[in-house]
Amino acid sequence: MNELDPVIHATSRLRITAALATLADGESIAFPRLQELLEMTSGNLSTHLRRLEDAGYVLSEKAFLGVKPVTYLSLTTAGRRAFEDYTTQLRALLGDIRPPGRIR
Repeated sequence: MNELDPVIHATSRLRITAALATLADGESIAFPRLQELLEMTSGNLSTHLRRLEDAGYVLSEKAFLGVKPVTYLSLTTAGRRAFEDYTTQLRALLGDIRPPGRIR
């Protein structure tokens, strides 16, 4: 089995990637809304998003809502693929584990 992607595997980055994976292709979410959903500080969220951006998994787009700057976030095609690969590998790993009481 291949190693789980260390970029995604960190708990906070896994939560971010999973949340962004729920968006349809082409959809994005505003930074404050993602921060609220994940109950993360802005600094912590920013740090993990930067790591995901550096890996090419997350796209960050700056825009203005009136005069207020807003950052919108989405998974890139590579990010979506990496998350799908990660979940496939994790399922394969967990598939080898039997629930308690069912050992034969």
